[in-house]
Amino acid sequence: MLGLENKLKLYGFNNLTKTLSFNIYDICYARSERAQKDYVAYIDEQYNSERLTNILYDVTEIIGAHVLNVSKQDYDPQGASVNILISENNLPVEDIDPSCNRGELEMLQRRAMVHGHLDKSHLTVHTYPEYHPENSISTFRVDIDISTCGEVSPLNALDYLIGSFDSDIITTDYRVRGFTRDMHGKKLFMDHKITSIQDYIDDETLERYDAIDVNVYQSNLFHTKMLIKEINLQNYLFNTDAYELSPRERLAISERLRREMIEIFSGTNIY
Repeated sequence: MLGLENKLKLYGFNNLTKTLSFNIYDICYARSERAQKDYVAYIDEQYNSERLTNILYDVTEIIGAHVLNVSKQDYDPQGASVNILISENNLPVEDIDPSCNRGELEMLQRRAMVHGHLDKSHLTVHTYPEYHPENSISTFRVDIDISTCGEVSPLNALDYLIGSFDSDIITTDYRVRGFTRDMHGKKLFMDHKITSIQDYIDDETLERYDAIDVNVYQSNLFHTKMLIKEINLQNYLFNTDAYELSPRERLAISERLRREMIEIFSGTNIY
C-alpha cells in the first residue's frame, strides 16, 4: 500500500471497491468410510462458526475495519457460515442501525433469528467438508470473501488467513472495481501498486508452495494458485500411524494424495 508520505489526495470519498476471494483445500487420507465420517465430524468441529467468527474478527482488526453486524450459522450434517458487515471508520453507536448487533455474541444468542445484510464492506466465510465412500481421500474446503471500500485493503490479511488453515491448495483472487477522483477531477481506478498477490505473502510461506499467477493488469484482476510442495504422510493420515503401514502402502497413499491435489489445483480430472 502507499506510504503515508505518498498518500493520495482525493476529492471526496474513496469509492474503490477491493475484493479478495480466498479459497483453500485441506486433504486427508482416511482408510474406511467410518474414518472418513469421523474426519468430517472432527474438521467440522475444529472449524465451527465460533472459531471462524474469531478468525474474521482478527481479519477485521488487521485491515483496520470495525464490526457492525455478525451473522453466523453451523449446519447439519456439516459446514458453517459467517457473515460480518464492517465499516472503514468507527461509527458512533447512535449512528449504527438498530438491527446491527456490533458483534456482541450475547445479543446473537438472545435472538431467535439473525439476518445479516451486506454492503460494500463485508467478510464472509463458508466451509465444505467432503468425502466419498469409494475414495479414501477426504477434503475440507474453506471459501472466504473480503470486500472493502475506501482505503481499507483486504490484502493485508492474506498471510494471516493462510496461516489460519492447513492449506494444501490455495486459490486467491483480487479485483478492484469502480473509480475515485483526485483533487483535479482525474479518475483513479487503482490507489495502490500491485504486480502480484504473491507480493502480500510472506517469503517463508511462499517457499512451501509452487505458485502460478494469471493476471489481467488492464482490468485490475489478479489470480494466484498455490500447491504445497512437500507431503509429510503422517500429517495426512487420520487416526493412523504411518509406521503401521508397509513402505509400499506409504508410497501408494502418498501418490494418491499428490494426484488428488494436482487435480484440485488444476481443476481437471487428469488421472
